[in-house]
Amino acid sequence: MKQRIVSFTVNGEAREIAVAPNRSLLDALRTEAGLTGTKKGCDVGECGSCTVIFNGRPVNACLMLAVEAEGAEISTVEGLQAPDGSLHRLQECFVQCGAAQCGFCTPGILMAAKALLDDNPSPTVDEIRFAIAGNICRCTGYTKILDAIALTAQPAAVAR
Repeated sequence: MKQRIVSFTVNGEAREIAVAPNRSLLDALRTEAGLTGTKKGCDVGECGSCTVIFNGRPVNACLMLAVEAEGAEISTVEGLQAPDGSLHRLQECFVQCGAAQCGFCTPGILMAAKALLDDNPSPTVDEIRFAIAGNICRCTGYTKILDAIALTAQPAAVAR
């Protein structure tokens, strides 16, 4: 199958990758772009572990073709960390609240939460629940995850 060149911006960096037309965005991000923080769970859009922010909206990268990313702005979990290595406030709150256990689902939940907070800096608990409803966590009861996102959204929080 003939490969196509796809140009997009990921985590603020312009990228060009060669992909087969049937390659998922998830596989292209992990393999061709080397961004392995985005996890491959179910590969059918059910678990949310592959959630990335695509042109400002959270999407399951396993359900998109890489060629659909032409010209797109994409954020992955690697983009949360600052260039100096410091954690994003959302990540700090996850650590503070003990919101991650095995960590496999965490990148997808972080990106779904970031998309919510970018759009709505002061969400209600119900809005937080709705925003992460597409993300399955088998280890936690979600309480600490909800607490971490709510803590991030507190007015005293200083967002980057």
